[in-house]
Amino acid sequence: MTESKAMILGCGGLALTDEERALFRAERPWGFILFARNVQEHSQLLDLVADLRDCVDRPNAPVLIDQEGGRVQRIKPPLAPVYPPGALIGSIYSENPDAGLRAAWAMGRLHAFDLSTFGINVNCIPVLDVPVKGVHDVIGNRALAADPHEVAKLGKAMADGLMAGGVLPVMKHMPGHGRALVDSHLGLPKVDAPLEELEAVDFVPFRALNEMPMGMTAHMLFTAIDPDHPATSSAIVINQIIRGKLGFDGLLMTDDLSMKALSGDFAAKTDAIFKAGCDVVLHCNGLMQEMTEVSSRTPVLSGASARRADRVMSLFGAGDETDQPALRAEFDNLVAEKMLLV
Repeated sequence: MTESKAMILGCGGLALTDEERALFRAERPWGFILFARNVQEHSQLLDLVADLRDCVDRPNAPVLIDQEGGRVQRIKPPLAPVYPPGALIGSIYSENPDAGLRAAWAMGRLHAFDLSTFGINVNCIPVLDVPVKGVHDVIGNRALAADPHEVAKLGKAMADGLMAGGVLPVMKHMPGHGRALVDSHLGLPKVDAPLEELEAVDFVPFRALNEMPMGMTAHMLFTAIDPDHPATSSAIVINQIIRGKLGFDGLLMTDDLSMKALSGDFAAKTDAIFKAGCDVVLHCNGLMQEMTEVSSRTPVLSGASARRADRVMSLFGAGDETDQPALRAEFDNLVAEKMLLV
């Protein structure tokens, strides 16, 4: 079988075009990512997921989605219930830690029930960013809490729930997106906090969850670490911080390459990312010209990156025997009062 290239790609609509199908068959991305534009109804989504995997002839190829809850939830009713933002789970924890941890686990497990229905096997949660006052709300109530140790506990519970359902997590955004003063979809956030402060706050949840199978980078410039390169394309951040100080040896993917935070054309951005040490590049918007350019500069998975990708593939499996209706009723009861305030 032809080896996979170190990239995750999106597609433009509800079904693959002939051009997309030809690109995916020729370039063989390791995985795919879906957005709201790709979702209409049950059989359509099921067919799209199957078609993506058929293109690469891998029945369990990773298919990712951002199904956090709150304002970042790609699959909505009637295909999946409305879920609360992460901050609501944190607010439950602040009043009753046991109930908060149970709610976090249950939400992860329920996401797995929903996503497995369509064959989606990776969810880009938990958000482990620690927000600070006065920053842009690109993270905002997506954050689980303002205390890094609480974020770590809630994030682990949510990831454990997801994995109990056979869906794998991607923790984000390494080494921390909580200090962004601008939206990284639109520009490059610059963080001037000293390394000691970053270590005491921003890095804490990622270090605590460093055994997670996958992580996603932050398109952020940390001047105390590397004043010249955003984390995504910084060999210093990736090797000394993410791999070193945080001790993460899972599969490291970029945040979306089509976001405006990164400068240069797509060939240059892709080259810089792999030179810095990222394992996999993520391109989300489905634009054919951009995907073609990214594909032309993306290597086949090899070495440590291939080992990490193989570990991810080995972790896919069936969910546990959790009673879905009972858990959904329990979760609804845990969040009901708080949801009225959202």
